[in-house]
Amino acid sequence: MGNEISFPRQQARTQRFTLGAPRTFTVAPDGAKVYFLRTAAATSRANGLWAFDTASRTESLLVDPGVLLTDPEDLSPEERARRERSREQAAGIVGYSTDADVRRAAFTLSGRLFVVELATGEVRELPVTGSVIDPRLDPTGHKLGYVAEGALHVVDLDAVGDPGADENSGAGEDRILAEPDGPDVTWGLAEFIAAEEMGRHRGYWFSPDGGRVLATRVDNSPVSRWHIADPANPATPAAEIAYPAAGTPNAVVEVAVLGDGRVDVAWDREAFPYLNAASWTSAGRPLLQVQSRDQRRVQVLAVDVETGATEVVADDTDPHWLEVVPGAPRWTPGGELVRVLPVDGANRLVVGDRAWTPDGLQVRAVLDVAEDGVLLTASADDPTQVHVHLATADGVTRLSTEDGVHSAVRGGGVLVLVSTGMDHFGAKVTVSATTAGSATATAAPAEIGTFAETPVLTPDVRLLTVGERDLRAALLFPRDHVPGTKLPVLLDPYGGPHAQRVLAARNIYLASQWLADQGFAVLVVDGRGTPGRGPAWERDIAFDFAGATLEDQVDALRAAAEVEPDLDVNRVGIRGWSYGGYLAALAVLRRPDVFHAGIAGAPVTDWRLYDTHYTERYLGHPDDEPEVYDANSLIADAPKLERPLMIVHGLADDNVVAAHTLRLSSALLAAGRPHTVLPLSGVTHMTPQEQVAENLLLLQVDFLRKALA
Repeated sequence: MGNEISFPRQQARTQRFTLGAPRTFTVAPDGAKVYFLRTAAATSRANGLWAFDTASRTESLLVDPGVLLTDPEDLSPEERARRERSREQAAGIVGYSTDADVRRAAFTLSGRLFVVELATGEVRELPVTGSVIDPRLDPTGHKLGYVAEGALHVVDLDAVGDPGADENSGAGEDRILAEPDGPDVTWGLAEFIAAEEMGRHRGYWFSPDGGRVLATRVDNSPVSRWHIADPANPATPAAEIAYPAAGTPNAVVEVAVLGDGRVDVAWDREAFPYLNAASWTSAGRPLLQVQSRDQRRVQVLAVDVETGATEVVADDTDPHWLEVVPGAPRWTPGGELVRVLPVDGANRLVVGDRAWTPDGLQVRAVLDVAEDGVLLTASADDPTQVHVHLATADGVTRLSTEDGVHSAVRGGGVLVLVSTGMDHFGAKVTVSATTAGSATATAAPAEIGTFAETPVLTPDVRLLTVGERDLRAALLFPRDHVPGTKLPVLLDPYGGPHAQRVLAARNIYLASQWLADQGFAVLVVDGRGTPGRGPAWERDIAFDFAGATLEDQVDALRAAAEVEPDLDVNRVGIRGWSYGGYLAALAVLRRPDVFHAGIAGAPVTDWRLYDTHYTERYLGHPDDEPEVYDANSLIADAPKLERPLMIVHGLADDNVVAAHTLRLSSALLAAGRPHTVLPLSGVTHMTPQEQVAENLLLLQVDFLRKALA
């Protein structure tokens, strides 16, 4: 492709170069096939379901969404909300489930329910009433669960559409296992807090034999109601959402075992109101992880499916908080409990009562638990690298060898390694053998192809370690920069917990390089609170968002300027989105001596308006710590503004609602402080619209050029 297209337009139309890239992998138990999702082109949003044959190394399209769905995609409000929580911007098949033997897969298109026989590619649509959410096959592949209109359904797949089925047997009946007993009740779905902050996007789990279902009952009636209006279309009624802001009631989450009847699961929900995770494998009783509201105590419970009684199999505490780690807790096949806990300065894998990973290896996620060990991702002494490891009782083996950020899926003696690095665009997906009996054992690793577009620019990144706290930073100059020429500096951070911007992955820096090419030295910094550097580093921001995270940006800027004289510290801007937007506004309000202009995208300006699980973890309960909330919020700082500030916000944002920007703007106006507000009509916390995403970058550059001239 030539350079006839601008980078902002290219990034927008390819959804940051994710379209066309393979994703969401499943390996068959015999290792013969790898199934995955991918769009058919770099600018197509509709994912299809593909198969990769590990013996022949060929790919085939099993399910083409364009064949099944000829009308434009039509999503229910519930499905739109679910995708917003998971930051899903694509279309077509955005998720699928398989049985344990990977014979069948289930998925939805426009709320319609489909099942595909993976061996033949035969697809059938199941008749349903209502718009389907989260279809899941049971491990045996004979039953299919789904949620519609808040009710949890189960269908006998082997009888559906079978002309030989006995019409009087009841086989194939779409059976409702549980239905709402009130307008604010749902069964089998994750509530807002679980999906937005805990990484739990599901609300039901089949038993290994498919005979029972562990399901959540969510009652949103205690949760405060907020209203998201569409000012550009005043005839459209405002959307009502249940939003649990800090200090206010959460949804009531209960769990029941469903089958021929209902058995309620008992635990101290007053002391442990949060359900972080659940799992049900053949290794033992189903597990729940529950958490206190202050998040300083977590219990892992084993459930008696006959009585609903629970046994506490682990009870952990921390003076600050305990993180929810993806993939844990789980049983090993031998019946030992797998957890990730802060132990001796590291987030370590603990199996039974013994740590399997060493001090200094920071476990990020548990990927798989099997007879031969626990597959996980972790960082060692360099937090910009994330590697795949296999941990056993005898030690830890690193499976990813090249520098970069890696994840993996495995099965049937096959490892699917997804790798990003500084020496290539996007992710490389390699398929290799892990055991001698696998289908790929005699061959070199194969690669699953990508249709993702190649960016029109290549980032030139210097990864730095700066300052007294060894802050990790990335520095980018214009690609035509002449050494000795002073440049205005643009800080481009996220800077808060749960996310890193400084990683050994090329695509992360594409927008930063484009910004640099507009005439800036761009500096990206990960400060205290960001993941990958251990419990103490993560907890250094406790009760102090504003102090710790801003101080680290200032320290990194000064340290970088000491080693790079072309940074003009008399012309410094800062931009960011979400927490990065908060940090940008904070910077110009509280450190105008350092920052001369800021662009705050979707900023949290008053932490009392953000959700319970995230905010209370770091700042405590607002009734107990009102001074902490005052010290970390921005509204009272409005009279201090003396630098140019642009605030950008999507008016349809139901995560960081537009009230954050409007309240800060009102306070700035009341104080007589000029500022710019850019409202984005119809835009949520994501900015998927192509024209909006492109022009947003262009407007930011124009603002910064004028402000830092």
